[in-house]
Amino acid sequence: MTHVVVVGCGVVGAAIAYELAQFPDLSITVLNRQPPAQAATGAALGVLMGVISQKVKGNAWRMRQSSIQRYEALIPELEAIAQQPIPYNRQGILMCFDAEALPKWQQLAETRQSQGWQLEIWNQENLHSRCPQINPEKVLAAIYSPQDRQVDPTALTLALVKAAQTKGVTFHFDAQVLELKSESADGLQACQQVHTTAGNFSADWVVIAAGLGSTLLTQAGIQSVDIRPVLGQAMQLQLENPLGDRHFQPVITGDDIHIVPLNNGQYWIGATVEFPNDVGEVSADSAQLDGVLEGAIALCPALAQAKILKTWSGLRPRPYGRPAPIIEPLSGYANVLLATGHYRNGVLLAPATAQAVCNLLAKEHIY
Repeated sequence: MTHVVVVGCGVVGAAIAYELAQFPDLSITVLNRQPPAQAATGAALGVLMGVISQKVKGNAWRMRQSSIQRYEALIPELEAIAQQPIPYNRQGILMCFDAEALPKWQQLAETRQSQGWQLEIWNQENLHSRCPQINPEKVLAAIYSPQDRQVDPTALTLALVKAAQTKGVTFHFDAQVLELKSESADGLQACQQVHTTAGNFSADWVVIAAGLGSTLLTQAGIQSVDIRPVLGQAMQLQLENPLGDRHFQPVITGDDIHIVPLNNGQYWIGATVEFPNDVGEVSADSAQLDGVLEGAIALCPALAQAKILKTWSGLRPRPYGRPAPIIEPLSGYANVLLATGHYRNGVLLAPATAQAVCNLLAKEHIY
C-alpha cells in the first residue's frame, strides 16, 4: 500500500483526493488547517469559462477542455455518491462585448467549431430577444457558450470530500502542516513524514495543493515556489423577480464582471482583482467593489433595485514570474508534487489538475 498525503483541501486538493481514491492500492490522507473550502475556493464564483476562453491551443486549452468534459460526468457522479445536490448551472455563459471586439470573437467561434465545440455570435436583436435584461445602450453584441458552466464551489468541494470519504480517504481538518521531514536519497530529498500540529503522518508521496500556503512548504527545497495573493471581492444580491426570462438564466459577463444567477431572484456579482502593495500586503478596497456593482448595473440596469445580502472577499494564489497553475515535481525532492497556484481558475481546472496528478504518479508506477 502506497501512502499519499495531500496538503490542502480547497477544491483542487479535494478533487485530487477523490480521483486518487479510485485506485485501491493507494492510502490517501488529506491535511488542512481548517474546514474545507475556506480560502480561495470559498470566495470563488465558480464560473467555468472553458470554451469561451481565448486560450485556443497548448496546455492551457487542453486543461480547460479536459475539465469541462469531466464536469459533465463528475457532477452527477458526486451527487449520487454523496447523496447531496450540487448547484450546477447548465445554461451556459454569455459574454458581452463592443463592436471593436467582434472579429476576435468570430475567430474564436470558428476555432471552437473546428475543435468540436459550439459558440454563437448574437447580434443586438438576438441578444435582447433572449436576454432582455441587458442594457441595449451598453451592449451591441455578445457571444454565447452553451457548453460552459457554473458550479457552486463550496458545495462541490464538500461533495468531493464526502465522496472521497466513502472511498476510504482520511481527512484531518485541524492539521496545520509545519514541515516536510525528509532524508537524502540519491542526491534528492525524500519526504518520510509530514509534521503537523495534529501529529506526524507517514508519506510515500506528498501532493502540495495548499494555494498560498505552498510557498512556506517549499522553502526547504532547492527553489521555493513564489506564490502571491491577489484579493477578490464579491457580493450576493436579491431581486424581487429574476432578471429576464426566468427559464433562461445563463451567467452574464462583460468587462471582467460576472453576474451569476442563483435561485429565487438571487445573484452573485464579482469579482475585483486587487494586487498587493510594495510590501506584499493586500486589503479589500470598498471602492473597487462599488465599481464592480456599478459595472453590473450598467450591464443589467434592473440590478439597481436589488438588495445587497452580503459581501465577501478571498485571496487567490498567483504564481510570481511564471504562468498559473504549477503542476510538477517539487525541485530537489524525489516524492513531492506541486498542484497549486491556480490564480483565478482553481474551480475550472480542478478536474484537469487531479487527472494530471494521477498521471504523474502513474509514471512512477505506484499503482
